[in-house]
Amino acid sequence: MISLQCLALSARRRYKRVFMSHDFLKSLSGGRYKWLVALLLTANLTGCASTAPAALDRLPQRVEISSVPFYRGNANYSSAMALAALLSQQGAPITPGLLDNALGMPERAASLEAAIARVAREYGRVVYPLDKRLDALLTQVAAGNPVLLRYHDGSALFGEPRYAVLIGYDRYKQRVLLRSGMSRRHLLDFDTFESAWVKEGAWAVLVQSPSRLPAEVARQRWVKAADELAREGQEIAAKQALRSLGQ
Repeated sequence: MISLQCLALSARRRYKRVFMSHDFLKSLSGGRYKWLVALLLTANLTGCASTAPAALDRLPQRVEISSVPFYRGNANYSSAMALAALLSQQGAPITPGLLDNALGMPERAASLEAAIARVAREYGRVVYPLDKRLDALLTQVAAGNPVLLRYHDGSALFGEPRYAVLIGYDRYKQRVLLRSGMSRRHLLDFDTFESAWVKEGAWAVLVQSPSRLPAEVARQRWVKAADELAREGQEIAAKQALRSLGQ
């Protein structure tokens, strides 16, 4: 995965070693100077591309959770569509239209986080927050757990927040696969997705059956999520979540 930070660091190092030499620059003809610049840029790209995070290397090469349904629509940041897709996959008789009133549709997309969690718990689901790292998301997808998230959809000037479901990835092509807005199969490369996701707060959760633990579950985080489920009046589901953990 090639990052701007990596390119900048590599470029600065080569700048100090080569371009700080004014006499060296003066000794080059125009053609040789252009050749040197091209060579250094190629080295930058090659060096950065070879430093993919080790955490991704241990995951399967390609995963797609095709069982997640798709509800098309951009209204209200696609929040109802994304949540309905996850609940439907787990057998709940639900459509996005049935969630509109429950979510309340606040004016700001970030305000929907709490509403989405509350509604999911009303359906007896554990809302389990994920770490703000790409490998944390892909680890869940590799285990068959689709991820509900928010990212910036579109350009910086004309884009808007979008709730979507991460259902797949391809490590070789370095891209993710989303159910998003009007697109059943929305593909983004790793860097573009990470940037768009971080721009909207890097928020991502699992909406999980209490009988199904996340991959590499953080026990305290799961217990806290079960307690929040109990406070919503879902005591039976909360007890099931704790039994799944062996408590």
